[in-house]
Amino acid sequence: MENAASGQTEQLERYRSYLHLLARLQLRSSVRAKVDASDVVQQTLVQAIRRLEGFRGKTEAEMAGWLRQILARQLANLARDQACGKRDVSRERSLEAALDESASRVTALLADGASSPSQKAVRNEEVLRMTRALAELPEAQREAIVLHHLEQRSLAEVSVELDRSTAAVAGLIKRGLRQLRVRLEAAT
Repeated sequence: MENAASGQTEQLERYRSYLHLLARLQLRSSVRAKVDASDVVQQTLVQAIRRLEGFRGKTEAEMAGWLRQILARQLANLARDQACGKRDVSRERSLEAALDESASRVTALLADGASSPSQKAVRNEEVLRMTRALAELPEAQREAIVLHHLEQRSLAEVSVELDRSTAAVAGLIKRGLRQLRVRLEAAT
């Protein structure tokens, strides 16, 4: 029984980088100063482990969607705690929609028009590999790539956020994408 629980925990652990990226995309900079995305992801994985028996999905995509729902609830709880207000179901639903949109942007980076179940499974695995590789980049490069490519901010906006020149940000993105490509090629 312990081995089964350990295997389930390892299966969920594969999604840590993916969830961290999604949480980071949803936490605004004002909240990020108070709350670390890693803490939100840890809470999400703890909840997932507790609820794993109730998961009825069979595919990687269903698992990712289920984890996004749990993450959305964690983020909604965090927002509620920050606002000291009552639970707002519409806020939770809007967070789920925002997480789905963020996940779509991450997937779009690797999109190739795959439509069969096996092609989707391969693409989901590539997304997980990409988010792990992204997590391994130096923080400044990772932050620049996330802000520019995933949050779709302009170079000027990223330079203000990172307090660097536009040329420096462009260099961070270029070097980061190069390293990301190398890491992804090494992982295949």
